[in-house]
Amino acid sequence: MTALAIHPGALGDVLLTIPALRALRVGGARLTLAAQARIAALIAALGEADAAQDFDALRLEALFAGEGDARLPPVDRLVCWFGARDLDFATRLSARVPNTVVAPSTSPQREVWAHLLATVGGAADRRPAAVSEDLLARGQAALIAAGVEPSRRVVVVHPGAGSPAKCWPADAFAGALAGLDDVAIVVHEGPADGEPVARVLARMPSARHLRQPNLLTLAGALARCAAYVGNDSGVSHLAGTVGTRSLVLFAEENLRWRPWSTTTRVVPIDMKGGKKDVTRVRETLQAMLG
Repeated sequence: MTALAIHPGALGDVLLTIPALRALRVGGARLTLAAQARIAALIAALGEADAAQDFDALRLEALFAGEGDARLPPVDRLVCWFGARDLDFATRLSARVPNTVVAPSTSPQREVWAHLLATVGGAADRRPAAVSEDLLARGQAALIAAGVEPSRRVVVVHPGAGSPAKCWPADAFAGALAGLDDVAIVVHEGPADGEPVARVLARMPSARHLRQPNLLTLAGALARCAAYVGNDSGVSHLAGTVGTRSLVLFAEENLRWRPWSTTTRVVPIDMKGGKKDVTRVRETLQAMLG
């Protein structure tokens, strides 16, 4: 049995598919994930898919226009979390692979990861992903290069997000992290996080700076950490996926996108960074670190 899952979304959106991907592989099915190339490669490296496929290479736009043909690999089962609103697309895709499900990537009625799992059926497997020794070594090397001593416990902070509206203020992060003992604070910067990272580093001059590691290295670094704290972002989803004890800050209206990982604690907060939220985040972090 071979299966193809298609999701062209951002990092966090694709990581939310992992319980569904696991259900697709029950019984020994060989699964290919088609997504953005770097994200598909990450999912495969974490052992959650057998092969990675660049979404753009499938040329699915041909199925919308009805001109030319898509480039789909031969598979027995196909699940596409893309294009569900276009009946012509869904019909043409189903004609290529009879055992096809075309479903929306979200649902207003349930958490996103649970919705994705329901589209394929099966039980929820919410265990952390396996992180290989190679990825752990890459992550450790990146942390050492950032100035972290190998023996220190690490707390990684990710102050960025896909939208400024999801970013907790720098003063709030600094206040929540103040007083953490015997840990190295590492501020992670992704490609679009320059401004929030600069603001946090300006308030925490002793913090280390992990600047734009690739996703495989970041997965290994997060798996090495004692704890993680960050906004509603793809990086936060990755921290939970690799089993890091994580504290993720969500606005109430976005809770449907919370991570599936049981090692993640989601804290609904006012994104303005009020004193009560700062105290609550600090106390939660301290409890996580023991």
